[in-house]
Amino acid sequence: MNSTANTAGTASRPKSRRSSLLKAVSSRYDLYLMLLIPIVWYLVFHYGPLYGLQIAFKNFSPAKGINGSAWVGLDHFKRFVESYYFWRLLWNTISINLFSLLFAFPIPILLALLVTEIRNKAFSKVVQNITYIPHFISIVVMVGMLMLFLSPRGGPLNSIIEAFGGEPVRFLDSAGWFKTIFISSNIWQNMGWQSIIYIAALSGVNPQLYEAAKMDGASRLRRIWHVSIPGILPVIVILLILDVGHFMNVGFEKILLMQNNLNLESSDVISTFVYSAGILKGEYSYTAAIGLFNSLINLALLILVNRFARKKAETSLW
Repeated sequence: MNSTANTAGTASRPKSRRSSLLKAVSSRYDLYLMLLIPIVWYLVFHYGPLYGLQIAFKNFSPAKGINGSAWVGLDHFKRFVESYYFWRLLWNTISINLFSLLFAFPIPILLALLVTEIRNKAFSKVVQNITYIPHFISIVVMVGMLMLFLSPRGGPLNSIIEAFGGEPVRFLDSAGWFKTIFISSNIWQNMGWQSIIYIAALSGVNPQLYEAAKMDGASRLRRIWHVSIPGILPVIVILLILDVGHFMNVGFEKILLMQNNLNLESSDVISTFVYSAGILKGEYSYTAAIGLFNSLINLALLILVNRFARKKAETSLW
């Protein structure tokens, strides 16, 4: 009798769970309908195209289609790794992102701390507006401005160099200057916009913590170090994880516009190579393999950094 009752009880549990789930969905059906739109969008435009990843392991021919093309296994991956340009592409991609992470990531945090510490609210708003505006400049216009300002003939920067007796420098035609110009212009364009989330996080820090630190005799720098930064540390960690998640993805459009034969040694990255070899030359399978290789590195870095952040900072994406 007891076994029969237990069996009936376990069988009734899934039914009760289904009924409770149906009640929850029916009570807020409008929200679930709104959620259905982004789910369908992701399924169609993000997960659906994953079917085409198999061409990275095939010798894809548009005439034969994906299913009719012959399998070649890991041949495209081996070809890429063994190519003479592999290490150049990998180093350029990693170095640009690494230097961006070291220099571009902290600057919006410092800007947010500076804006919140300004006592004159009118001046604080002016600073925010000035730093926000460059974000709305298109990439094409931004590259055009760089070409104008850094031009060896009449460019403002070279005019200053010549005024001090120096020779004009062809900045955009130099492989040695490319990464500096690319990263510094990115910082100038995006630091104000990226600081918004940190300013919002700082506004949520308990003011009583500042008052307590002030009563204990802490200076302004001490209050920033011991109150402000710990207060926004979870936000910093989450954004750092997200940045590392697309570590191997460089600003393709901007690099392509700034790229020329003279700076190719420093400007040729994986994304631009995929464009030139895949779109211009039609090597679809080869570049699909390179893109998959790039994405797998991003995924591995995301998992590792997320796990490290969960252990050390007790903050993570999952």
